[in-house]
Amino acid sequence: MFVGRENELAALNKLYREKSFQMVVMYGRRRIGKTTLLSEFAADKPAIFFTAEELNDAPNLNRFSQKIYRFFELPDSVGSFRNWNDAFSFLAAKARERQFVLIFDEFPYAASANRSLKSILQTAIDHEFKDTGLFLILCGSHIGFMENEVLGYKSPLFGRRTAQIKLEGFDYYDAGKMLRGFSNEDKIALYACVGGTPHYLAQVKADESFEDNIKRLFFDMSGYLYNEPMMLLRQELREPAMYNAIIAAIAGGASKLNEIVTKIDEDRPKVNRYLQTLVNLKIVRRLCPFGENPQNSRRGIYWIADNCYDFWYRFVFSNMQEIESGSGDLVADANVFGEKLAAYIGKPPFETICLQYLQRANRCGKLPFTATSFGSWWGTDTREKSQTDFDAIAANRAEGKIILGECKWRSEVNAAFELQRLEAKSHLLSAFNDRYYYLFLKTSAGLRDLKQENAVIVSTDTLFEI
Repeated sequence: MFVGRENELAALNKLYREKSFQMVVMYGRRRIGKTTLLSEFAADKPAIFFTAEELNDAPNLNRFSQKIYRFFELPDSVGSFRNWNDAFSFLAAKARERQFVLIFDEFPYAASANRSLKSILQTAIDHEFKDTGLFLILCGSHIGFMENEVLGYKSPLFGRRTAQIKLEGFDYYDAGKMLRGFSNEDKIALYACVGGTPHYLAQVKADESFEDNIKRLFFDMSGYLYNEPMMLLRQELREPAMYNAIIAAIAGGASKLNEIVTKIDEDRPKVNRYLQTLVNLKIVRRLCPFGENPQNSRRGIYWIADNCYDFWYRFVFSNMQEIESGSGDLVADANVFGEKLAAYIGKPPFETICLQYLQRANRCGKLPFTATSFGSWWGTDTREKSQTDFDAIAANRAEGKIILGECKWRSEVNAAFELQRLEAKSHLLSAFNDRYYYLFLKTSAGLRDLKQENAVIVSTDTLFEI
């Protein structure tokens, strides 16, 4: 079942309709849905879909040749092209006759096996492909390689791409489309634990309860997500132990750089360098208070951006010994479900979901103004002489308008009191004259009669009504 990716699919189809040479670079972490998106795009088009493997150059060239021969209905007995130059020249000649798509998936594998491949492809683009209707897509899961060796200014391919797409995980709304059969509250809870990776969401069974799904996926040694984060770290990174320690430290509550450095007892520059890699991989995010420049802000904190990693490091990583002894269900019952899970969902997953809602509502024109920036804020309230925050913010600085949001993943909330608190501390962002107050709640029960000017109640059900 294909869901989401409307913007990416529309962008690809728009480029295809131009009927000129295109080189699209698409990349993103493993399991994120690149192949599914490309298959959907190519479904109604003439397309060669080649996936390179971790082999040396000759086998990849041979497999590439066979894909081309089959597409053009040539006999296998023709044999492989002598080299990549010949293969690209053949494709260029055919692309002068008609438009077709060439998807080169897992390009980093082929380019690593043949260091000249990028230069060979650059020459083909400059001298043969550019005047054809070839729609070339280079795709890869190794983010560092794709950004440095394909898109980077030192790459032979620099400046040749006509578009690039970095594929991210689903937000809560698109994830919910893959969780049919569950209540909206369970959709939020599943997204908070499993995250937005489509392949992970596909492992959730509609005929099982939320609790049974989580136990099967995370707390059973045969579960698909039991060791998934650790396996991906080993595949993507050279020193998984170091990255593992950093993520575990953040999951354990160390959000500032100094706290992480102290917790894992490593040099600050080294930790900072490894953190940047995790940020680039979208496993970790660095957040700064709304309105501050991320480049020079000293109040930046680190969160685990991927919900699956966050849940795994909080609840699975420290209990692996017990799970492997066969006590996974007991571990989950004792350490996950109930108040601990509610606290985990409340911060940061639910706050992130509320920001995603504001961004979606903004695109749909359903906010009281058009917002141009989003975020959250934390700091000191000098009037109260205490630390405080705003969980979700949407603003238009030029118009002086702002939405201040409070997120509460609890069954019982005094909405009137929370809205009062929001209004009372709104002076902390004094640059905005028009202020709106959004209260995001797990349930809207008992709130129907609550009316306050410039105040909006957003329940879990409302989140899915965009």
